[in-house]
Amino acid sequence: MPTRLIRKSILFSLLLICAIPVIAAEPLNIADRRELFIDDALVDKLTAEAEIRLQHPIPREVVFKFDQPWEGSSSGYHTIFKDGDLYRLYYRGSHIIVSEGRINTGSHKPFYCYAESKDGIHWTRPELGIVEFKGSKKNNIILEGLGTHNFAPFKDENPNCKPAAKYKALAGIQSEGGLYAFQSADGIHWKLMQEKPVITKGAFDSQNLAFWDSDQKTYRAYYRIFTKGITTSKTWKPEGDRAIRTATSDDFLNWGNEADLTYEDSPSEQLYTNQIKAYHRAPHIRIGFPARYIERGWSESMKALPDPKRRELRASSVERYGTAISEGLLMASRDGVHFKRWNEAFLRPGLERSGTWQYGHQFIAEHVVETKSGLPGAPDELSIYAPEDYWHGKGGALRRYKLRLDGFTSVRSSMKGGELISKPIIFEGSKFSVNFATSAAGSLRIELQTPEGKPIQGFTLGECADLFGDSVDRIVTWNQNADVSSLQGKPIRLRIQLKDADLYSFQFQK
Repeated sequence: MPTRLIRKSILFSLLLICAIPVIAAEPLNIADRRELFIDDALVDKLTAEAEIRLQHPIPREVVFKFDQPWEGSSSGYHTIFKDGDLYRLYYRGSHIIVSEGRINTGSHKPFYCYAESKDGIHWTRPELGIVEFKGSKKNNIILEGLGTHNFAPFKDENPNCKPAAKYKALAGIQSEGGLYAFQSADGIHWKLMQEKPVITKGAFDSQNLAFWDSDQKTYRAYYRIFTKGITTSKTWKPEGDRAIRTATSDDFLNWGNEADLTYEDSPSEQLYTNQIKAYHRAPHIRIGFPARYIERGWSESMKALPDPKRRELRASSVERYGTAISEGLLMASRDGVHFKRWNEAFLRPGLERSGTWQYGHQFIAEHVVETKSGLPGAPDELSIYAPEDYWHGKGGALRRYKLRLDGFTSVRSSMKGGELISKPIIFEGSKFSVNFATSAAGSLRIELQTPEGKPIQGFTLGECADLFGDSVDRIVTWNQNADVSSLQGKPIRLRIQLKDADLYSFQFQK
């Protein structure tokens, strides 16, 4: 073919390609759900200075000390949830005695204990009269024997749940045969749902948990495994990494659909606990706080960390007891199996002080709860709890950390400015609310676009009032109009412009 004809053919092909209209991605129907930027599920692109940034909990007060005779220095695997006006805390009561070349866990057998609170900060131990300890039942022990290594209760939100099983739990380790199912009518008096374990394949000496997944209408469990080796009731030869597996059930007794969790752009790491649960303000998103376990060995930095003599004493028994460090991570999933895991620490060990920077520190409790703010007139905040001062003394402690509502991550931009363009979405509602914060000079503006990226008249960037301030629920207006109901059910995009601002979440409200 002559060169001139080839050039014409190429030019004609290019013109055809350019003439093909841009087809927007299939829109995501978010209805009136609250959406967080804890992953990039709704993000098409970020420009200039805009980025999704991991936030970090702020340390507050110690809310509980495990100093009763039936508790002790290894009281762990905490579960906290809000039940109406009451906050419930479940924890293992156990004690470790560390001596040269030996770790003794037999000062008393492990129990599971219960405490409660009206505000999530001030806790009491009710005298329950259930289990005897040294001749007395004046204590807050709810369980002895089977399951007391890692009892993990939850309130069952299944609308078809029977009253006698309103509270459920998984608990057990390999030597006991696996994970057993428990039930309770009041969250205090517990019994087995059946005599045999319900999950038997795994490495269960961790905090294994379950909950009713209202988004998928099923019970979902998360439990610890090792990626290699053998971990059975008869043979304990774990190899590879500590990892997490999930399974589902219709009745809490028969479990299937097992799947090992996968992660987006995250390396294989030692994940001890998982602490995954549906986030109460956005239950279609499952948020987890796994504990990252790292063995760093002896070095000058290790020797410079707090409590060096205690560290050496622990290591004289098993070296990793002195040289391992743990911290809390953040991850999230929309299907329960595939997770966005932030590789940077969510809850670092923090400033060096006695009882920190050790194995077992910052094992975040299961799960986050909403509590009143300590600032008069401020909205509620999120409370996260984590242990410290493990291993030594009469008993460890549980410290509270705080976050703003939905404040796990944010879309953030410096004063230079940046933008987020969302994927096409379909919504239900008449108002658009944002959870955001700016500096005094910062701002946030929002434009509603067609799926092809064209500004929609009446909702353009120029018509949007500058938003500045710090609010968990600010209604956006365009030309003093907040009504977006004319666009509901239609595919749109969000264009969000930020300057020295953070956007934590948004919601179309009915």
